[in-house]
Amino acid sequence: MEEASINGFFKTIIYMIGFYYVIKFLARIFLPILLQKAVNKVQDNFDKHQNQDPFNQQNNQDSQIPKKENPKPTKQVGEYIDYEEVE
Repeated sequence: MEEASINGFFKTIIYMIGFYYVIKFLARIFLPILLQKAVNKVQDNFDKHQNQDPFNQQNNQDSQIPKKENPKPTKQVGEYIDYEEVE
């Protein structure tokens, strides 16, 4: 059975710190590029849907008019009873 040495422990800590800084450095380079691509893709999808909607809205305006001919009757739950305190 092998024992853990101090040198191995420090080597592991150094690797962990180095890995953290490498990831941090690469994120500063590549993360803005990836985020810009994602924003552009969302914006293109939004623009594509906006261009399709005006055509559909002009054809569906007549069907979107709410009907007020038969209003829905309100439900009556019961009578209001006024309670008085008795001394």
